[in-house]
Amino acid sequence: MSATAISGVVVDSWAAKSRVRNAALVVGLTAFTALSAQVSIPLPFTPVPLTLQTFAVLAGAAALGAERAVLAQVLYITLAVAGAPVLAGGASGREEVIGATGGYLLGFVVASYVVGRISAAGASTKTSTTALAYVAGSLVIYSLGAPWLAYVTGNTIVWAIANGVVPFLIGDAIKALAAGAVLPMAWKLTNSK
Repeated sequence: MSATAISGVVVDSWAAKSRVRNAALVVGLTAFTALSAQVSIPLPFTPVPLTLQTFAVLAGAAALGAERAVLAQVLYITLAVAGAPVLAGGASGREEVIGATGGYLLGFVVASYVVGRISAAGASTKTSTTALAYVAGSLVIYSLGAPWLAYVTGNTIVWAIANGVVPFLIGDAIKALAAGAVLPMAWKLTNSK
């Protein structure tokens, strides 16, 4: 790969930038996040369900870059507040957004920026660095989600980590490996044209 091929994010190598294209990418990532939230498995010991959202959020940020990914997650949260059934299990509304999983939702926005910036520096071209960007994004989500979970539920941070972080680590490792495989493959397909 040439030096120019590894700067930026993969979607910018597909077609010329335009406002319409950027808007479509933002709406597309918002929809992907909402659909991924519907793949939801409630866990009996925690109000935090197991979903595919983090894959959508972080892989989307790596593919689209920080600005578009942040806008997509802000739009996602705005739709939820407005009553669209986009949260896990079709939930919506202001109370859901500021409820037990509210910190994770805020973490989606911040992690989108972090992963998007890391990827724009060329991290999404290799499996290992894409997976590391995903891990960094997951750490951001957990660092905002667990304290908020503790606060809203009236439990300790130790409880929040045990119930809002630890049960999800294996799944996040699998998602990191999946993202690490998909994005470098997309770069290879792009560069083979």
